[in-house]
Amino acid sequence: MEPAGERFPEQRQVLILLLLLEVTLAGWEPRRYSVMEETERGSFVANLANDLGLGVGELAERGARVVSEDNEQGLQLDLQTGQLILNEKLDREKLCGSTEPCVMHFQVLLKKPLEVFRAELLVTDINDHSPEFPEREMTLKIPETSSLGTVFPLKKARDLDVGSNNVQNYNISPNSHFHVSTRTRGDGRKYPELVLDTELDREEQAQLRLTLTAVDGGSPPRSGTVQILILVLDANDNAPEFVQALYEVQVPENSPVGSLVVKVSARDLDTGTNGEISYSLYYSSQEINKPFELSSLSGEIRLIKKLDFETMSSYDLDIEASDGGGLSGKCSVSVKVLDVNDNFPELSISSLTSPIPENSPETEVALFRIRDRDSGENGKMICSIQDDVPFKLKPSVENFYRLVTEGALDRETRAEYNITITITDLGTPRLKTEQSITVLVSDVNDNAPAFTQTSYTLFVGENNSPALHIGSVSATDRDSGTNAQVTYSLLPSQDPHLPLTSLVSINTDNGHLFALRSLDYEALQAFEFRVGATDRGSPALSSEALVRVLVLDANDNSPFVLYPLQNGSAPCTELMPRAAEPGYLVTKVVAVDGDSGQNAWLSYQLLKATEPGLFGVWAHNGEVRTARLLSERDAAKHRLVVLVKDNGEPPRSATATLHVLLVDGFSQPYLPLPEAAPAQAQADSLTVYLVVALASVSSLFLFSVLLFVAVRLCRRSSAASVGRCSVPEGPFPGHLVNVSGTGTLSQSYQYEVCLTGGSESNDFKFLKPIFPNIVSQDSRRKSEFLE
Repeated sequence: MEPAGERFPEQRQVLILLLLLEVTLAGWEPRRYSVMEETERGSFVANLANDLGLGVGELAERGARVVSEDNEQGLQLDLQTGQLILNEKLDREKLCGSTEPCVMHFQVLLKKPLEVFRAELLVTDINDHSPEFPEREMTLKIPETSSLGTVFPLKKARDLDVGSNNVQNYNISPNSHFHVSTRTRGDGRKYPELVLDTELDREEQAQLRLTLTAVDGGSPPRSGTVQILILVLDANDNAPEFVQALYEVQVPENSPVGSLVVKVSARDLDTGTNGEISYSLYYSSQEINKPFELSSLSGEIRLIKKLDFETMSSYDLDIEASDGGGLSGKCSVSVKVLDVNDNFPELSISSLTSPIPENSPETEVALFRIRDRDSGENGKMICSIQDDVPFKLKPSVENFYRLVTEGALDRETRAEYNITITITDLGTPRLKTEQSITVLVSDVNDNAPAFTQTSYTLFVGENNSPALHIGSVSATDRDSGTNAQVTYSLLPSQDPHLPLTSLVSINTDNGHLFALRSLDYEALQAFEFRVGATDRGSPALSSEALVRVLVLDANDNSPFVLYPLQNGSAPCTELMPRAAEPGYLVTKVVAVDGDSGQNAWLSYQLLKATEPGLFGVWAHNGEVRTARLLSERDAAKHRLVVLVKDNGEPPRSATATLHVLLVDGFSQPYLPLPEAAPAQAQADSLTVYLVVALASVSSLFLFSVLLFVAVRLCRRSSAASVGRCSVPEGPFPGHLVNVSGTGTLSQSYQYEVCLTGGSESNDFKFLKPIFPNIVSQDSRRKSEFLE
């Protein structure tokens, strides 16, 4: 799994040292345990449960584990007993080489809560290695002229053990010429020197063979031997001498192979072959892999393999200079390897939690440890993550870090984070390591469904078929899975008079709306209701939207003629004077249509007439007017049929039948010609008397009619709006509409009218005339008067 990152207001960088030497953890000083090397696997080291002050069960509950610096598995924690035991045999020489003391650093990691306890394991040396010389036989060429007490250096034996188990003394087999002296160097290591006790005589004895024994201080002690062959030479009285007895050099660990480390130099005062010097390195079998090469002629020491400060930080070389006469000198070279920034920081993840629930407070995502194998500034590190993520790093104990969320996450904003953990050291050049981890955010039902619109307007034509799909509503949920599955429903209507469940239904899965029955525009022009959308989360969240349904009018009502009445009773007769001019208004056909809009636009035309050219009908208002002057030949009675047609598709129509009676002098006086005036003066006086008498009778009759109408209106006022106007209560009560007679209309007609409450178009309907009988009686009186 790759690491991850977080957002900071500013980038936060945490500087840590790989080696934290002064750490106090919960008041618990680092414990040191010891064990002898080569102890059998499974051996008891310590009881950590007691040392930590914890019960045995707590170790398992808190996920205790042992973490070593080098991820070695040399130790194991038994969670059942709380004992720290060896997981394998430990070889001190393999672990630490010549370093003393040999200490293994490890930590005891506890979680829930997180605690780290530092401890050390001291691996003590046992005498399991014998001293060993670099070769089986050493050859010394000693001039016979050597003076007594002359010291001849010998190659030292190497013992991988340390302390008292290392080489402590050298012995030589009994002889009459030499004894061995054990000398101690500044670093504590011992080396042998052969000391001449008695003079040599080549002619008496040309060579000697001695046995040199190296003995360590172990119990029981171990030893190693080497054969020394001494060749007695003729006089060569000057041995090579080095310019320096000790050469100290520093070499960067990144030095290339073949680079010069140091050049040693020796001189010999002799001449000829006795003054020719050759150089050689002292090697033991364990040191044969040293990364150096010595030129026997020039004394130059060069690298033959790469150095690694983290593996070996220093080397000690012993160099011998020999002349041609067999004399030799010795010097030492101390090589200190300088650390360079050649190790990248390392990161190891101990725990990772993914996915994490959204809306959670600060949550630990990952626990990891960092380290750098370099030292000094090269080993100091900065740990950071990117800024564009809502996470942060928290340094913990030792070199552990916790990656936590900055706050609650929102899956709908971002469901996945790739966090890059960057570790940069402070060396030159700086090295960095990046590791990415992916963190998923799991969904929580925190988003209610949202409708695509706050309100919907649907249109449906009246007289629709039942179960007709009239429209849809749609809602989406930003959550995922079952939290995003939406169910639709009709919410209870706030209007108790609206039978919503019998009007519409909704598909709970997709929000489709259906009309359950046929709608009638004249009964219900519009209605509205609310729909709900609920998700399937726990707890469930919901929202609602308003749906407004507008019923579209269809041309399903034919025009209705209000005047003249077409109820099959006595026909309505209109009186018209014969002296009427062209365009004289005879009467007006009044009709209404129960539909609305253009379906209620009415037009009129003359369908039939006794005299086709005598009358005409205005198309837009239904007025019947004369088309020409009347003549004596025109019939006295005329029958007209007027067609009333609406503007719907297809159009609907109705017919009205009119009877027109031509009279002389009823609607206007007869105007004689000038030359006939004297002859008709007497007739005009009689006509005036008749008109006055008729007016008096008519006035009395009209007063009686008005009194009768007033009584009827009082009785029917309460039932007028209910009986004749079956619509909900609204701002428009029932009223009477007056249709006044014009032209030859000799009476006024009153009609009941209902305005539909809540209608946007404020359409009105004529129901029926209030005085049909009175109109008929008045018409009959007119006929009788004319006769």
